[in-house]
Amino acid sequence: MSQDWPHDPDGDEGSEGRRKYGHAVIAKKVDDEADFPLDVSEFVADHGDDPVRIDHETVVPLRDIFAEVDADSFDGIQEMHRALGRAMREHGFWAYEGAEASAPEPTDA
Repeated sequence: MSQDWPHDPDGDEGSEGRRKYGHAVIAKKVDDEADFPLDVSEFVADHGDDPVRIDHETVVPLRDIFAEVDADSFDGIQEMHRALGRAMREHGFWAYEGAEASAPEPTDA
């Protein structure tokens, strides 16, 4: 990794040893009751340099993901997750392809 992150992307402040990815990393930065409505520009100002692990080899700054989010604020965490999901899928920040994509191929016995 060539970027100097403000904290370890896989430490307790990051993706918790690669156990948490994408939405989970971002969601733990907000309190779903106290932080909403959430001002997107303030949130990005506070957390924009924080690393977000996308998959086992990709880490991006939170600001890169939010650059693709088309909202100035969110009234609740579900609204935030929906907007993040759309932006992440549309702009290549979504690694999960569903359980069926990773299911083993049937074999002829």
